[in-house]
Amino acid sequence: MVAGEAGNLVAQIRRGVLPYCVLAMLREKEWYGFELVRAMASIDGMVTGEGTVYPLLARLRRQGLVETSWQESAAGPPRRYYRLAPAGQEALADFADSWRQLRDSVDELLASPPEDPLPKPAPPDEAPGEQP
Repeated sequence: MVAGEAGNLVAQIRRGVLPYCVLAMLREKEWYGFELVRAMASIDGMVTGEGTVYPLLARLRRQGLVETSWQESAAGPPRRYYRLAPAGQEALADFADSWRQLRDSVDELLASPPEDPLPKPAPPDEAPGEQP
């Protein structure tokens, strides 16, 4: 790893957890796509836009993790609303458990390195004829 690559690493981590962040947003209520994009963009560190969220929502729908419905809008054409499917609830719960464990382990390592788990080698035997 090269110094200064932390930003790239954070982007990769964000990309990996973004589907679960979307599932978490859908846990309590239905959202239509653009409303979800705006809400995600307003969360510190969740740098994302329509070009990321809409394809992600389509993938989550194909995977059966979210369900959709069309609802009329007073402000224009009908909107597709997304809600968490039962399979999405299960996937989110599994991720939350794994995330807590990983987060806690990383936080612990960052706070203070662990003790060396390997036993220290015994000092070499003294050469014959030497006195301690």
